[in-house]
Amino acid sequence: MKKMMLAMLFAVSLLPVMAQQAAPKAPELDYVMQLKVKIDAAYTVGDTPHGRRVVIPITGGTFEGPAIKGKVLSGGADYQLASADGHRTELEAIYSIQTDDGVYIHVRNCGIIATGKDSDGHPSFYFKAAPRFEAPTDSRYAWLNDAIYVCSPDWSVPVEGTIVLNVWKVR
Repeated sequence: MKKMMLAMLFAVSLLPVMAQQAAPKAPELDYVMQLKVKIDAAYTVGDTPHGRRVVIPITGGTFEGPAIKGKVLSGGADYQLASADGHRTELEAIYSIQTDDGVYIHVRNCGIIATGKDSDGHPSFYFKAAPRFEAPTDSRYAWLNDAIYVCSPDWSVPVEGTIVLNVWKVR
C-alpha cells in the first residue's frame, strides 16, 4: 500500500513537467471559398457614443470554392465602428449570397481591423473576421451552419470597388 501511494505521488509530481512538454495541437483550416464583394462608396453617420460609424454598401459580387459557387446579392452593407484614435475598427458585414443552383444563404461577418506598431516598433496591420453562415437546413449547403469560419482579405489582385476575402473552416 505504501509503495502504491509513493508511485501515485511520483506520478502526480510529474504532471506539471508533462504538461509543459506537450503543447496543444492547433486547429487546422480547410479552404471553403473566395468572396469577391463589390462595394459602393462609404458614407459616415458621424461620431456616435460608440465611435465613428461608417457604412459601406454591398452591391454584388461573386464567390467560389471547391463545393460552392454563386453570386453576392446587393442590398447588404458593412457597418464599421472606428475608435476615436483611428487605430481600431470593428466591422460587421451583413448580406446574402445565392448559389448557382438558387439557394439563398445569409452571411454575417464580424471582425477587426487594427493598425499600430509591432513589438519592434514597426508599423503593423491586422484584418481578420469570422463569417457565420445561415443556410437552409434542407439544402446541400447545410454543412455551412455547423462550423466556425475565419477569413482574411486577399490584396494580391486589387480590383477597384471590390474586397476579396478568402474563407477557411476551422477543423
